[in-house]
Amino acid sequence: MKISTLLRHLREGVKNVVRNGWMTFASVSSIVISLFILGVFLLLALNVNNLADQIESQVQIRVYLQLNTPEAKISELKNAIGNIPEVKKVAFVSKEQGLEDLRTSIGADGSELLEGYDKTNNPLPDSFTVDVFDPQNIAYAAKKIDAIGSSDESKPITSVKYGKGTVETLFKVTNAVRNIGLVIVVGLALTAMFLISNTIKMTILARRREIGIMKLVGATNNFIRWPFFIEGALIGILGSAITIVLLLFGYSQLVDASQFELGLMMIKLVTLQDAGFTVSSITLALGTLIGIWGSTLSVRKYLKV
Repeated sequence: MKISTLLRHLREGVKNVVRNGWMTFASVSSIVISLFILGVFLLLALNVNNLADQIESQVQIRVYLQLNTPEAKISELKNAIGNIPEVKKVAFVSKEQGLEDLRTSIGADGSELLEGYDKTNNPLPDSFTVDVFDPQNIAYAAKKIDAIGSSDESKPITSVKYGKGTVETLFKVTNAVRNIGLVIVVGLALTAMFLISNTIKMTILARRREIGIMKLVGATNNFIRWPFFIEGALIGILGSAITIVLLLFGYSQLVDASQFELGLMMIKLVTLQDAGFTVSSITLALGTLIGIWGSTLSVRKYLKV
């Protein structure tokens, strides 16, 4: 296609958007409303998925050792556990540190329970805290750690804890939440495509006489199609841009307003930068695609004269 022809199509597409003001307004409004609803649920799904990741990332394996395990054996066990492919990090927790952590965790209300315990009569054993790369593999990693202890003649490991039963239930819940969120977003995307394309079809339907006349005077299908193709793309981009501005402004206000309260509950929302890129990309791509798709399908029907 010649550049002059392409420029002509661009001019005609822009003219059509301006000339058909009310129909353009209806199409853009349909896109904004549909994509805004989709964007809200997309932001919700991103944050639910992020919260699930935060919860899963806090799952750890705790490896308890025999009392008075020699330092050489502790170092040997730490290296062996660290060499497990699923293990991300191994940290040694001395029994003194364990007692201090326990005092902190139970707070002042339960401090009397630990009265009389100090370095000389500490009942707690040394231990390791183990983080894994993929929390879903935590049970598999725990079995390998238990096998390391069982294969050693001195049996230095007394127990391996990771919240068996509770962790599996947690993963089932988080996976279900992710899947439900995905289904809702996909369903809303399909609904938005249907509503928006129908509105654009009505815009083209109102000008079917114009298309028929152009066809009868000898205009080729591509010559007729391209201005409508560009018009649909412009409507989709305009509607998407308005939606993105509304979504990101609203989300930034939500993040600022809830940052303190959610911080107290150790909950972190997806940052505006990360959410903005994802939501903007999907919204712009979907809006433009729907605009082009709706125009193309509608014009094709009236090119057969």
